[in-house]
Amino acid sequence: VQLVESGGGVVQAGGSLRLSCACSGGTFSAYAMGWLRQAPGQEREFVAAISWGGGRTNYANSVKGRFSISRDNAKRLVYLQMNNLTPEDTAVYHCAASGRRDPSSWSYDYDQWGQGTQVTVSS
Repeated sequence: VQLVESGGGVVQAGGSLRLSCACSGGTFSAYAMGWLRQAPGQEREFVAAISWGGGRTNYANSVKGRFSISRDNAKRLVYLQMNNLTPEDTAVYHCAASGRRDPSSWSYDYDQWGQGTQVTVSS
């Protein structure tokens, strides 16, 4: 399984970005998918996850109401729509795949990781 993220960039506080993650190899529809982020000098942090079929989602409290995760199994894509961004959202955002079907918030449940895409929010 290979995961490639795109859509990062620099945005002002209050702005929006949509991240995409393309999956090649493996059976995409069998994986729960997650987004996790890591800011400089900080631990990797869970952001959002979606179940294999897309019917269940899970969000970190810090992004609830602002971020939305979705997936298109036919296109093998997972998205993270990020609205009302703040400087605290600045990080490298990684897409990850889990052999579990539930949208886990634990990074150790994710087996495959993308290289990440940088999101920078200026104040």
